[in-house]
Amino acid sequence: MQHPHIKVGKDVLESLTTSMYEDHRSIYREYIQNSCDQIDQAVRLNILTSIDSGEIHISINPSTRTVEIYDNATGVKASDVYSILGNIALSNKDRSNERGFRGIGRLAGLGYCEELIFETSYKGENQKSIMSWDAKKFKKIINDRKHKEEATTVIESIINEKVEDENTEEHYFKVVLKNVTNDELLDINNIREYLSMVAPLPMKSHFIYKNTIEEELKKVNLTIDEYNIYVEGEQIFKAYGSDIKDKNNRIIDKIYDISFIETYDTNNNILCWGWYGVSNFEGALTQNNIFRGLRLRKGNIQIGLENTLNKLHKEGRGNNYFIGEIHAFHDELIPNARRDYFSENERHKEFEKELKNIFYNKLYKLYYKASSIRSETKKIKSYNAIQEEFNEKKEEGIFENKEELKKYEQEIEKKKIEANKAKEKLGRISSDADDDILNIINRTSSEIILEDIVDTETILDIKPTYRTQKEYAKYDKKTQKLISKIYGVIDGVLSKDLSENLKQKIQEELN
Repeated sequence: MQHPHIKVGKDVLESLTTSMYEDHRSIYREYIQNSCDQIDQAVRLNILTSIDSGEIHISINPSTRTVEIYDNATGVKASDVYSILGNIALSNKDRSNERGFRGIGRLAGLGYCEELIFETSYKGENQKSIMSWDAKKFKKIINDRKHKEEATTVIESIINEKVEDENTEEHYFKVVLKNVTNDELLDINNIREYLSMVAPLPMKSHFIYKNTIEEELKKVNLTIDEYNIYVEGEQIFKAYGSDIKDKNNRIIDKIYDISFIETYDTNNNILCWGWYGVSNFEGALTQNNIFRGLRLRKGNIQIGLENTLNKLHKEGRGNNYFIGEIHAFHDELIPNARRDYFSENERHKEFEKELKNIFYNKLYKLYYKASSIRSETKKIKSYNAIQEEFNEKKEEGIFENKEELKKYEQEIEKKKIEANKAKEKLGRISSDADDDILNIINRTSSEIILEDIVDTETILDIKPTYRTQKEYAKYDKKTQKLISKIYGVIDGVLSKDLSENLKQKIQEELN
């Protein structure tokens, strides 16, 4: 039986361009990953001596609304330009070793400019090939609902190709987006920040755990490739740091150490390797900490967003208590077309199971116990603070009246009971704690745990001097008692600061 010709409609092209990515900035990631693949290939072909010889340069010109992404890798042979750059989803790349293996990433910019240009030259050839895509015409065709063109017809109608002379020693590939239609793609600082957490970059030399991470990778015989990427001539690095800030950019915590994660499949092949920062876990990191969250990566390029691994935590917010990276190494952990997670298969299921187990039984307990340590420590500190406050009043002789003394007695007794219970709980936590928890205790609570809880009776077994006796000694006892009652009323209706201020004014007037 003869079947009619199967057609692929033009709408599939929209799905591969403007509808493909949740974050518009992902187009930079797509072009960078293609450049990284070609740098690797250039090293294999001895065009480059090493990955470190490769360079990726990004130029952003907001005034002309132009973006250029250039690499000094292999380039494309003139004879292959039309088939490699014109065909869609027919990549010859190895999906187990190369990042941009689907053959669709180069279309990423088509939905965000009026003209997309690929310019390339291959070493040894005396020409460069220039292929331009009329993105403005493309969008007009896609939005025309009266006509039902096939995808190939649309592509062929918007492509133009030409050749120009070039030095035979040149080898490069350049992507040019002209008349960029999305303002976010022209925000240089925004793009720098985005790439500092997404691109396959080296870490800053002053990140104090850089060497520790590199040494651990050597121990487990793993390699994470890093590439030299520049934005407006300035090399960019991963944005990791040791200071944790609140939403007002005040430092409230630090990364004091890092720990490592490894998971394996049932055949003992590595699934993933990663590291995470250990702080005092004062709370979930706020968004102004650009490096917050455990980031999922494959080929050292981020998969999805900062919250991609939230679903594997016992609590979704748990991911934001940490900084760090989870690198997928298994060949069968394959990023999906959107590169926001992995394609579903048996290895993906094993990956989730193993990582979930670590997140539930290690990381959740880590920040949960840290919260308990902080809470119990506060109770002991609160008891110590009221002791100190009581002793100061005792030394200065400024108790207002018997009621205030009684109130102190009750409050101190209550806080003493809470402090003793807190000390016992901290002891239980430390008795079965791992190194990370013990280090948190040592940093935040060790001195408190060692201190004795002073017996309340020894503190309260005194003959008090009341403020009215000391400050109003010239008045008879009846007057002192009246002033004391007035002070009691003031304490009952005003805050501590306002109450003290008013009593000082009364004292000045009466003396």
